[in-house]
Amino acid sequence: MGRFQTAATPATVVLPKPKPAVAQTPATEKEHERILASYGGTYDDPRLEALVSKTVDRLVAASDRPDQGYKVTILNSGAVNAFALPNGQLYVTRGLLALASDTSELSSVLSHEMAHVLSKHAAMREDQARQAAIVTRVVTDMSNDPDLTALALAKTKLTMASFSRKQEIEADGIGVGISAKAHFDPYGAARFLSAMERNAELKAGKSSLDPRAQDFTSSHPATPERVQNAQNIARQYTAPEGAERDRESYLAAIDNLVYGEDPSEGFVRGRRFLHPKLGFTFQAPENFTLDNTAQAVIGVREGGAQAMRFDVVRVPAEQSLGDYLNSGWMEGVEKASTEDITINGFPAASATAKGDQWQFKVYALRFGSDVYRFIFATRQRSTESDRNARETVNSFRRLTLEEIQAARPLRIKVITVQPGDTVESLSHRMAGVDHPAERFRVLNGLDRTAQVKVRDRVKIVAD
Repeated sequence: MGRFQTAATPATVVLPKPKPAVAQTPATEKEHERILASYGGTYDDPRLEALVSKTVDRLVAASDRPDQGYKVTILNSGAVNAFALPNGQLYVTRGLLALASDTSELSSVLSHEMAHVLSKHAAMREDQARQAAIVTRVVTDMSNDPDLTALALAKTKLTMASFSRKQEIEADGIGVGISAKAHFDPYGAARFLSAMERNAELKAGKSSLDPRAQDFTSSHPATPERVQNAQNIARQYTAPEGAERDRESYLAAIDNLVYGEDPSEGFVRGRRFLHPKLGFTFQAPENFTLDNTAQAVIGVREGGAQAMRFDVVRVPAEQSLGDYLNSGWMEGVEKASTEDITINGFPAASATAKGDQWQFKVYALRFGSDVYRFIFATRQRSTESDRNARETVNSFRRLTLEEIQAARPLRIKVITVQPGDTVESLSHRMAGVDHPAERFRVLNGLDRTAQVKVRDRVKIVAD
């Protein structure tokens, strides 16, 4: 046959099946953009994206509907939240990723949201609410109902419309089953539900008006019943050989993850709020906890008897700030109390207002082309409440160039426990967080009596 020979039969090459596509409609695209705008946009991190994508692929292959497409977006928000749109678009916040301790816990969240899609819970919820994913932010006119005003001051996080108890239990069962079949530790769901509940308790503190963390636990209540139910479901599965938590890979992926707020949108450090981009700062009164939201900075005093709100409004340059305070945007303003003042060189005005059960001290301050409002609410006006308002407003000032340059986000750092390290000593290395020892325990899945061990890998918050 000369130089030519019969070609060998080529080996059969099995090409990977393309991933099922996520169907897009104008409605879901609009909802997606609204979610991005509300949750700080996307958080871009190739390591995290690869981990999440790999986890979803395993879960999809183990589910009863491998033909259902999913697309996961990591949101640039410190809130602990995850949710799904009916078409299979899944969302997790970097705050949730910071709280989870291993890939099996992440898989429990993703499989839970997949279960809502597979069971058409998300579609049913969409039919019940005009907004498929987000409940409108609680924004109550400051004048109409003082009780609702206090609630608006405390509850300003965007929330997902709640699923029913039955839907949550059903999604738990399906989700744990999917995770177990994908060879993840089926007890990851119970662990993460417990972590969420402890995180919510830590954020709420002792204030009756302070469930500010309107996050995953708002729409997915992590009740003791659900934790126990998740444990019972997990027991039904004989953990397959190699069922994994995948802690090391997970910790490697979240090492250096931004924690809490993005400084470009302003951030809280203790009682202080700083906005490097806009160039100002102020400090809240003692015993106040600040929360930076998309629309305002909210402060609530321990016990809930006092609250504050800081936001920006449009006021024509030709309108005096005193006239603005009396322009009707807030009822109950006592015109005789209106006073033009100067705060650290900035033109300002103040006034008092009364409601049925709350009393208010309001300030408007012109900073550049913007006008900022401080609104202080108290059950009973006193010398202390007046002093708190006055000292907070008087603390408003420009940031120095050095402060602006030094402003950087907090990050999750993964470290190795050394001989002599304890929960207490490691918590002293935590930066920019309240209750550092308790937060260290929550972040690392440690109960109130557990101790760290030498060579353990643990998370701390550092700047």
